[in-house]
Amino acid sequence: MELSKIITPDRIRVPLKAINKTDAITELIDLLASTGGLVDRDAALEAVLKREGERTTGIGYGLAIPHGKSDGCTRLVMVAGKPARPIDFQSLDGRPVAFIVLLVSPPDQTGPHIQALAKISRLMNIEEFRDAVDRVTTAAELHAIIATHETGNAG
Repeated sequence: MELSKIITPDRIRVPLKAINKTDAITELIDLLASTGGLVDRDAALEAVLKREGERTTGIGYGLAIPHGKSDGCTRLVMVAGKPARPIDFQSLDGRPVAFIVLLVSPPDQTGPHIQALAKISRLMNIEEFRDAVDRVTTAAELHAIIATHETGNAG
């Protein structure tokens, strides 16, 4: 699984306009819907917000991975965004979120869902990746950073 093939440049927004968690999730769902990733925008939004209500997806290092299982899509779909200003996601480490990757997958596709979550988490454990994400100013730059780091060609 290559994140950069799933999170295409048209599914990245830099900067996000949202200033709070719910608006950021909604903005990313709308981006996903507008790029043909969803068959039911409302069902996907409901699933992600429901999951977020159960436990924060702000996992630390300034990253949040809001996600959900929904019939609103036919396969794993992902979008990413970088808020203009960090957003409070009630993260586990107490830090605001500066990078959000949202994913939705059908209820019967657990494997790809878990793989994607793990891959994003591994990237965020790389300090060089986090620093590069902090510096990006365009969707194209963010996409290039994801592609470079996930294949181990950073340097």
